[in-house]
Amino acid sequence: MKRTLGVCYYPEHWPEEIWPQDATRMVAAGLSWVRIGEFAWSRLEPAEGHYDFGWLDRAIEVLGAAGLKVILGTPTATPPRWVVDKHPGMLAIDAEGRPRGFGSRRHYCFSHHGYLTECRRIVTALAYRYGRNPHVQAWQTDNEYGCHDTVLSYSPAALAGFRDWLAQRYQSVDALNRAWGNVFWSMEYHTFDQIGLPHLTVTEPNPAHVMAFRRYSSDQVVRFNAAQTEILRAHTDAPLIHNYMGRVLEFDHFDVGADLDIASWDSYPLGFLEDRLEFPPDHKLRFLRQGDPDCQAFHHDLYRSVGAAGADRDAATGRWWVMEQQPGPVNWAPFNPAPLPGMARLWAWEAFAHGAETVCYFRWRQAPFAQEQMHAGLLRPDSADAPGLAEAAEVGRELAGMADVSHRRAPVALVFDYGSAWAWQTQPQGRNFDYFWLVFSAYRALRRAGLSVDILPPDGEGIEKYGLVFAPGLATLSDALMARIATHSGQVILGPRSNSKTTEMSIPVPLPPALPFLDAAVSLVESLPRLAPVAIEGGGAFEAWAETLEGSAEIVLTRSDGVPAMMRAGAVSYLGGWPDDALWDRIVRDACTAQATEFADLPNGLRLRDTGQHRFAFNYGPKPAVWDGVEIPPAGVHWWTL
Repeated sequence: MKRTLGVCYYPEHWPEEIWPQDATRMVAAGLSWVRIGEFAWSRLEPAEGHYDFGWLDRAIEVLGAAGLKVILGTPTATPPRWVVDKHPGMLAIDAEGRPRGFGSRRHYCFSHHGYLTECRRIVTALAYRYGRNPHVQAWQTDNEYGCHDTVLSYSPAALAGFRDWLAQRYQSVDALNRAWGNVFWSMEYHTFDQIGLPHLTVTEPNPAHVMAFRRYSSDQVVRFNAAQTEILRAHTDAPLIHNYMGRVLEFDHFDVGADLDIASWDSYPLGFLEDRLEFPPDHKLRFLRQGDPDCQAFHHDLYRSVGAAGADRDAATGRWWVMEQQPGPVNWAPFNPAPLPGMARLWAWEAFAHGAETVCYFRWRQAPFAQEQMHAGLLRPDSADAPGLAEAAEVGRELAGMADVSHRRAPVALVFDYGSAWAWQTQPQGRNFDYFWLVFSAYRALRRAGLSVDILPPDGEGIEKYGLVFAPGLATLSDALMARIATHSGQVILGPRSNSKTTEMSIPVPLPPALPFLDAAVSLVESLPRLAPVAIEGGGAFEAWAETLEGSAEIVLTRSDGVPAMMRAGAVSYLGGWPDDALWDRIVRDACTAQATEFADLPNGLRLRDTGQHRFAFNYGPKPAVWDGVEIPPAGVHWWTL
């Protein structure tokens, strides 16, 4: 499949007479796709039942006539004022009991039936009108589910929906009481109508109650998305897409992806470095204008797997895009530097090397008004070229001269589970225990060793295709994953905290990890400040989390106090703590050596990625890096034919 570039465009923001000029310039820059419409509800339906599609008809025709393919977004992320006035109960309520009101975006509760009815109506109208339009060649549902902490709502609609969900799940309140352990602190209920939402309690609510609400809330996102895809599929054969976000974990993206054809995500490397990654100041300073070397890659690999959820379930070949790529400074992070020259090109090529079909830059022209006026585009507000445009055009020329960039199955797999993220947010046991960061720390070690990585869903489907599998921090191992691990012929590294909770957030007996093929048990856990590491013999340390292991399995690593740190039986190893970077590097290299998997010792900031035809190198560092006899400048990309 040929790789392509695109851009996000808002014709309703600009005079109609400049639309043809914009379209011509887009094509000249090598862009093929243009996303429109995802925030335009107030212009599409200015009053209930009064549609105005004329401007959108003309915009689609102008763009299509220029040779551009349109991605049409459903506008349900920004309901207009009249919808809120009609359904005042549709507003989400935060955990402190405050409504999340009109005046920006994503001001709706997923549980509200009236709002879902309005969404079905506007999506049906759009699908009926444009479902067979030859210029509309893809659809995006809503925009950035979960952005701005909008999954968990404590509204009356959510309360009613949650009670109904509980009744269906548990069938009787006695069964719920037993499952949750409500005998503790006299929390027993007599009817489902007595059950509230898990917030505003004196101290922490029951973790089983919290987890049930997290599952319910995720299911509401799945339901909301499925309502739209069901309508769209009745009117179009074009692929259906949603644009996910970076480090948004509040709903199960695999479940949402099962109803879609393509996963996409919105990549903002500089914004995420400042806003979503807890790196020390020296790391943030080193990569201030480049972004963290692994954050984008991790999400590329994750969403490639999500893109396989509704199709063949092969994480190596799932369909995915970058729907929004940062081209310059953003407006929403604590600090908003400009990218190092060359990074807009590097970020695009890195996405293609990880299997992206399309990379769309956000946005075409910087808006001179409203909340995002400080967010750069490919054009300045005065329509002059911004720095990112030349880099996008360079990528376009390079793509035109390159054969297909197909994906290659990675030698290593990493299992990722949204439910485990909820579990450890619900009961972290230590202030610094974070599931995303634990998995990301393993991923970073694999990348530092020059390895390409595929990310697998929590049932582990496909692990038999990988000689080396990492699965840290899985709260509960499903029966499917347990069976696949038991028959795996390569190496599987589990832990810490793996299989340490039942589905109802209780400690299982036998004690975790409770693996029938590994005689090892966790008899004690400690959460520790990072200033109190637990040294490991031979180098490295546990930080933040340490477990006391016992049993007859082979001891692979030992703590300096003589306690086993890692135990193994056959192909399966259990890791009894959170490794620091030095220990992760040691574990990865030892595993690769045992598995005869090639690894490297990369310069700081340099990363590799193998495709079907090429090996790519990306230099995130602020200084030139040398690899395989080639000097790669800062923000540089180089590739070799395999």
